[in-house]
Amino acid sequence: MHLDARDRVPELTAVLSVVSLALVFAAALGAVPRDTIPRAPDAVMAAIPHVNAAVSSLAVVTILAGVAFARRRQFRNHRAAMLLSAGLFAVFLVLYLYKVALEGPADFPGPDAVYRQVYLPLLAVHILLAVVCIPLLYYVLLLAVSRPVSALADTAHARVGRVAASLWLLSFVLGNVVYALLYVVY
Repeated sequence: MHLDARDRVPELTAVLSVVSLALVFAAALGAVPRDTIPRAPDAVMAAIPHVNAAVSSLAVVTILAGVAFARRRQFRNHRAAMLLSAGLFAVFLVLYLYKVALEGPADFPGPDAVYRQVYLPLLAVHILLAVVCIPLLYYVLLLAVSRPVSALADTAHARVGRVAASLWLLSFVLGNVVYALLYVVY
């Protein structure tokens, strides 16, 4: 019997999740040798957090639009909005990983009490949600791209997608709060 991608969504989800999370943790923990990555000009490096905040804000809008389209049963619009959201997430992640791999995580510039009582808990929840979202997002995305819209009703796409979209949205919003604490408030 010949199996195609439609029959391997859980396996593909697992592989893509492991590879993606390994790349994220390798960059964040400094495991990627900095001299192997070409460095952009300082102005570009300095702009990345601000560009990513804009990308995150746009992703919040596209996720909300995608959810609204799904509720109205406008599934072609839903698919377009969610694919755009996934593309925005990819842009965000590439820029974030590039900056972190070269410069490490940003240092919190505010008071120590705010760092411990506000920033770290927000950052921890943001990171946890982002990690949990990865396999959920891959799963619903792989289901969506491997089947016609009419066949998705026979899958867990809607059920898992509701959870994935909610967590993804919250992760993006918390990411923007973290950005504001790092670059706007302090």
